[in-house]
Amino acid sequence: MELFDPRLYGARWAENYDEWHKGLMDDEGAVATLFDLAGGGPVLEFAVGTGRLAVPLAERGAEVVGVDISPEMLAKLAEKSPSVTTVEADMTTVSLGREFALVYIAFNSIFALETQEAQVELFRNAAAHLRPGGQFVLETAVVRPPSGERGQLAVTDIQADRVTMVGGTNDPVTGQQKGMWLVLEPDGPKFFPICGRQVSHFEMDLMAQLAGLRLESRRGDWKGAPFTAKSELHISTYRKP
Repeated sequence: MELFDPRLYGARWAENYDEWHKGLMDDEGAVATLFDLAGGGPVLEFAVGTGRLAVPLAERGAEVVGVDISPEMLAKLAEKSPSVTTVEADMTTVSLGREFALVYIAFNSIFALETQEAQVELFRNAAAHLRPGGQFVLETAVVRPPSGERGQLAVTDIQADRVTMVGGTNDPVTGQQKGMWLVLEPDGPKFFPICGRQVSHFEMDLMAQLAGLRLESRRGDWKGAPFTAKSELHISTYRKP
């Protein structure tokens, strides 16, 4: 597989995704906020993955449909719960033939798209699946101005028989990023790529306008903290008129 094959992420990450991401995000706050925003209506998650948010949302009683391009990720979700309806498809082009009260994409997953064109299509596809008055919610890290650094590699975990390292590069011209988690074990190295294009919240606002959506709110976390110059995260909500 090529580095930018969109299915490579799921094929490599599905087995370890939940273990490695446990505790990194505010899952409880995200689920509570998304459930309230849905207001009892149906919910669509793009890049649903292993169902980190979709499964607890469904357990609260929401009707949840999850779209992901990775069969491996969807298989892990199915092991957790049969209550989430899943669709294996490209989130920028899938057409489900129905409307939702809430569409969301979490934890930088819009960054997995390689081009600005694909990210604009994601916004348009979200709008196409929203009922009038429905909301599209995105969670991403705040993108800072490029530093021009070539990249770095750092050790994140050391165990008796395993060393985990992570590194990456960002292209300040295109915004494209190439990252890799590298796990060194006695039976050989394992590679877990992360590739795509960063997009700032400023650019997202323009993408939303192109899709016929308007900014409803922007917060600094899932608990509703104000979005400030010091925020590391943003939760942006766009509404369909």
